[in-house]
Amino acid sequence: MMDHPWILASNSPRRRALLGLFQQAFQVVPADIDETEYPGEAPGEYVCRLAKTKAQVVGQQFPNAGLIIAADTTVADGDEILGKPVDHADASRMLKQLKGRNHQVYTSIALMVPGKGILTQDLCLSQVPMRNYSDEEIEVYVQTNDPMDKAGAYAIQHKGFHPVEDYQGCFASVMGFPACHLARNLEKLGLMPALKIDSACQQYLDYDCPIGQLVLTGVNIG
Repeated sequence: MMDHPWILASNSPRRRALLGLFQQAFQVVPADIDETEYPGEAPGEYVCRLAKTKAQVVGQQFPNAGLIIAADTTVADGDEILGKPVDHADASRMLKQLKGRNHQVYTSIALMVPGKGILTQDLCLSQVPMRNYSDEEIEVYVQTNDPMDKAGAYAIQHKGFHPVEDYQGCFASVMGFPACHLARNLEKLGLMPALKIDSACQQYLDYDCPIGQLVLTGVNIG
């Protein structure tokens, strides 16, 4: 392990909690970047670009950091990127668009070791089936303000609204931080702690993940 603590280039409480499962000291340094989409940019390209940019921005601030970890997540309905809602009406619109259908969640992680010129990335694509919730449920949920800081205007882990049913993918990735994808990249860098991250993640999320072991062996599932 490196002597310097890890840096998480995100202020997301969900990412902080999931990174904490790795039992390594880290500090939080959010990256302030322009997240505007490029014309015609595909969702996967978009999140990969933003994650990489976040890592690079923080890397310039902390050139001696042992490891910088950045991530970006977006919800997509086909080629349409659904970012964070601008207001309650926008959140309601997104949730009505997604209900009763499958959509995609893309999360990219970027790992950077500035002193060694190392930057590696990974991408997790999840197919997410939304339940057929009612318009009344949408309005109750929107009034909680929970959707307002989340791409696609929902949190998969929200127990009151529970928007997703019969999900078979990486739960942590839809929350914004695919732990097993991070683990396999840490392994490549020789930085993976001696712990079973798939078990730790499943216990933390109370979710029986069907793909964790496959992801750890290098399989891409989407």
